[in-house]
Amino acid sequence: MSTTVLEVRDVDINYPIHGGVLRRVVGNVSAVAGASFSVDAGTTLGLVGESGCGKTSLARAIVGLTPISSGKIIVDERDVATRTADRRLLPRHVQMVFQDPYSSLNPRMTVRQIIGRAWQIHPEVVEGPAREATLRELLDRVGLDPDHADRYPHQFSGGQRQRIGIARALALRPRLIVCDEAVSALDVSIRAQIVNLLQDLQAELGIAYLFIAHDLSIVEHLCHRVAVMYLGKVVELGDRDQIFGAPQHPYTQSLLDSVPVTRPWRLSRSTAARIDGDPPSPADPPSGCRFHPRCPRAEQVCTAVEPPLGQHDGVGLTACHFPGPREHVLADQDRSFG
Repeated sequence: MSTTVLEVRDVDINYPIHGGVLRRVVGNVSAVAGASFSVDAGTTLGLVGESGCGKTSLARAIVGLTPISSGKIIVDERDVATRTADRRLLPRHVQMVFQDPYSSLNPRMTVRQIIGRAWQIHPEVVEGPAREATLRELLDRVGLDPDHADRYPHQFSGGQRQRIGIARALALRPRLIVCDEAVSALDVSIRAQIVNLLQDLQAELGIAYLFIAHDLSIVEHLCHRVAVMYLGKVVELGDRDQIFGAPQHPYTQSLLDSVPVTRPWRLSRSTAARIDGDPPSPADPPSGCRFHPRCPRAEQVCTAVEPPLGQHDGVGLTACHFPGPREHVLADQDRSFG
């Protein structure tokens, strides 16, 4: 079996814009434009970027909830994004943990029914007589009392509900779980518990994660590799140490420099990299490099030629005509994320 669980190849996702009395299509919103990356078994890829950059659209496309306009999404060597693909088999390989644990669980179903629903649709995963024991094992594995299987979601706290969502995702024994802001709606102390749970499950079961988050401290702690998105494009891709220690793209550097530090007087220079202005509209993205209207390094070539995602000086993958190290560094690692 291949070690690559997920491969995203040149994926575009466009949403139509309707206008006029007849609601005809008058344009498109380019939510994702040519995204490419892969996730290996037993590893975690972090996907970061500003709100509206296309992270959730891409996550929903991977689990089959959003159609793609072009490209390929390959899960376990099967292209799951084609019209001829057997969509019923996709949940066997890929599951999702949603952001809001309050709205992602059916309030009219008990925990037993929520988790058991997957086995009703895919009875070959767990045979009928073994389901009760498997249910109790799942609840115990995610830190819940198996005797509470007949309770409803409103009888649990937010952290416990997210544990139910994780148990539901594990029910079909997938190779990949997409975590879309899975801890952002939780209290800080509960976040740490859920992150530790995800790490324990990965070590025990060999699950791969695509982890979408705004909290860069969690990404740095949990992820093995990181992909940075800006306006639908992956602008930098590399391992964790390279992205957080030696980012090459000016957007990545600005993203990291926008995080508060506990001791700002320990900056080696008085000014940090800043992102001026607002992101352009995805309905009318700029020509060339999409970041050039806000980039401090932009030159004429950036306005006309789109930089490919490639390797520069053997350091990660960067979509930039003028990649390079940041202009300032912290005197020591005292970033305070969160």
